[in-house]
Amino acid sequence: MTLATLEQQQRRRGTMGRLLVVDDDPDVRRVLVRTLEAEGYTPTEAESGAEVKEALASGTPELILLDLMLGGEDGFDVLADIRRTSDVPVIILSAKMNESDRVLGLRLGADDYVVKPFSGPELAARIASVLRRYAHSPKSPSLLEFGDLTIDTTAREVHLGGKLIDTTMKEFDLLAFLASSPRQVFSREQLLDHVWGSSSAWQDDGTVTEHIRRIRQKLRATETRDRWIRTVRGVGYRFEP
Repeated sequence: MTLATLEQQQRRRGTMGRLLVVDDDPDVRRVLVRTLEAEGYTPTEAESGAEVKEALASGTPELILLDLMLGGEDGFDVLADIRRTSDVPVIILSAKMNESDRVLGLRLGADDYVVKPFSGPELAARIASVLRRYAHSPKSPSLLEFGDLTIDTTAREVHLGGKLIDTTMKEFDLLAFLASSPRQVFSREQLLDHVWGSSSAWQDDGTVTEHIRRIRQKLRATETRDRWIRTVRGVGYRFEP
């Protein structure tokens, strides 16, 4: 069975995924919901950052479609709030066509940026592409132990000095990937490919840099040096066992 055939069957059964449509215009939400339902998705709606937080707290959607102009709120701020606690895929939908807006959105952690107006088939294709990349996240050995650092890929938990370290989904995936190949240097482009299933051709490699910064901050604790993840200047990063 081909992937295209499987997606067609999933669409007919309505099992393609729970999506959250975030836009302050009810007419726009209504059109998007109808479009997504026709493609076999199960969309719910939100009109503010507060409602996005409620949706994430009550049950993480498989993907968020986020408009940048939410009344008095800045969609970039909403995206930043999402990324502080979750790595759920986010596609920005916006009439803003400036390159600077697209770059900022990707740097803040968006998985794609779709400029309005767009067609239903194009949006469906973008959603399917992002969901496929997340479905193909890399797998690691079940338990990685390095002195006082333990990475349990089955439970998806990180312990340092006996304490549980809170990580988002992609932070964990990135750390586990690096730790599964100690001292091997990976470029940002390679990490985008292996961990995000992406490439620097359309996703800014600053995403990698930001995730590395967050992981280091969480692992550093009271130490003043970056003990676990080292920067290899001009090349990329390696895990130091």
